[in-house]
Amino acid sequence: MQPRPSFAKAFKGRRVLITGGLGFIGSNLARALVALGARVTILDSLIPEYGGNRRNLHGLGRQVAVHIADVRDRPSLPEFLRGQHFLFNLAGQTSHMDSMTDPETDLEINCRAQLTLLEACRKHNPGIRVVFASTRQIYGRPDYLPVDEKHPLRPVDVNGINKLAGEEYHLLYSGVHGIRSTVLRLTNTIGPRMRVKDARQTFVGVWIRQILEGKPVEVWGGDQLRDFTYVDDAVEAFLLAATHPKAVGGVFNLGGMGRVSLRGLAKTLVAVAGQGSYAMKAFPADRKKIDIGNYYSDCRLIAQKLGWKPRTTIRQALARTVEYYRQELPYYL
Repeated sequence: MQPRPSFAKAFKGRRVLITGGLGFIGSNLARALVALGARVTILDSLIPEYGGNRRNLHGLGRQVAVHIADVRDRPSLPEFLRGQHFLFNLAGQTSHMDSMTDPETDLEINCRAQLTLLEACRKHNPGIRVVFASTRQIYGRPDYLPVDEKHPLRPVDVNGINKLAGEEYHLLYSGVHGIRSTVLRLTNTIGPRMRVKDARQTFVGVWIRQILEGKPVEVWGGDQLRDFTYVDDAVEAFLLAATHPKAVGGVFNLGGMGRVSLRGLAKTLVAVAGQGSYAMKAFPADRKKIDIGNYYSDCRLIAQKLGWKPRTTIRQALARTVEYYRQELPYYL
C-alpha cells in the first residue's frame, strides 16, 4: 500500500492499540502503522480458532509491543487503553458456523466484550479514536443489489446478530458519550496473512491452500455473486476512518472490487496460480440455511465522504495472495 501523505502526519509518534492484531487484517494494519511511525501495541488472545498467528508480524521485531490477552478479561483492559490515541477494534469470533454451534462464546466475544471495551474507554480514555470492524453479514439476504448502508439489517446467523449489537454499542457510545467511533462493514477481505487452514474467516483461503497442495477446489453452488476487498485497500479504509473528521459516528461499506460468481472466482484462481482444478458441488444443507445468496456492496458513501475506493482488482489480489503462500504456506497450516 502506498500511504497517503496525511497518514504520516496523523500517526507518526502516536500510540495505537489494535485488538486482534495478530490476525489477518490486524497484522497488515500493524505493518502499515509501523511504517508510518506509530507506536503500535497489539492485544490478541491467540486462541487457535480465531486466526492469530505470530508469523503475521515476522520481521517487525520490537517495533510492535505484543500482549497475549483476551478482550473478555475486563480487569486488564484499562491498562491497555490508557494513553492510547487510536483503537482499531478487530478482535472477534468470525466463523458463522461456529456461532451457530457455540452461540454463547460468540455472544461473549462479539457482543458483551465490545460493551466492556467501550466502558473501559469511557472511564479511562474518553478521548480515544475508535474504528470497529463489522461485517456485511448483518444485512442478511439482500432485498436489492448492490447493498447500501440503508438496507434493512436482518442477520441470518448468531454471528451477524452479535456483530450488529457490537456496531450499535460503538455508535451509541460515540453519540452519547463522545467516544468518537466509526464502523466499517467488511466484505470478503482477502490477501497475504489470511487464514488458510479452514474456512473460519473466508473460503478463499481454503481454496488457495488446496490449489497449492494440488487438491481440487470444491465450489458449492457456483452461481452466487460476491465482491471482495484486498487487504491493503481495507487497511487504507481503516486509516482513513480513524483520521477523517467526516468518519466520526459513521457506518461505511467496504467491497466494490468487482462482482464475480464463485465459479468465476475459482476459474480465475486456477488461471493466476497456473495450476489446480475445481469441481462443482451441491451446497451442504447446514451451510445453505445461513447462506445469504448473491451479495455485492454499494461503496459510494465511503467514496463520497472519505475518498476511499478499492485500488486492486480481483485478479491482482488473488495473484499476490497465491505468491505469498507459495513461500509462507507451512507457517499457516
